[in-house]
Amino acid sequence: MPTAIPTLREGAVTLRPIRLRDAKALERELMANRSWLRTWEATSPYAPMSFDTRASIRSLLTHSRTGSGLPFLVEYNGELAGQLNVSSITWGSLSSASIGYWVGEEFAGRSITPIAVALATDYCFGQLGLHRMEICIRPENAPSLRVVEKLGFRYEGLRRRFIHINGAWRDHFAFALVAEEVRGGVLRRWQDGLVPEGQARVNEFDRAAAAQPLPVADK
Repeated sequence: MPTAIPTLREGAVTLRPIRLRDAKALERELMANRSWLRTWEATSPYAPMSFDTRASIRSLLTHSRTGSGLPFLVEYNGELAGQLNVSSITWGSLSSASIGYWVGEEFAGRSITPIAVALATDYCFGQLGLHRMEICIRPENAPSLRVVEKLGFRYEGLRRRFIHINGAWRDHFAFALVAEEVRGGVLRRWQDGLVPEGQARVNEFDRAAAAQPLPVADK
């Protein structure tokens, strides 16, 4: 079902619906952060990387109209800071979604990302009625791993060669929360210092596995 894209705020951080007229400003921010973001960018194994920001926004809005996505811009004190997308929204017996995000290098270290993730997760649980939210992170992405640690997303396992990132299939660690774990809200639990320790801890077996290439079967 189609899902309206809300505007969500906490302090200086705002999540607002992305619009086609944001294309030029978004493209400027992406170009200014190429070296910062390239390592973590999703790519296609079937075609060269396209930098058509308007086409990307149109695709995100199409997913929103079909009820499978919520595309947000992240603002800090009214300034464009990044993006957050709730994707793969599935209704019915699964009632789940995934979250992906980025912020510009100049905005790193200001707790913008955990606030944005918490706002989106609380909306999906409290207003949409979803049951499970997932975040998948490359093992090398220390800043994103700190986000799930701060918010208490549970570590669920290693996904080998899960997403095509920066030109190759990459392993990811999977983290999730279900609504019953955070009845008072993800943001409130974090702000009140009630996040259980060790929720996002990756076990040593999976860390070691992720550090080794996946064996390729002989033909």
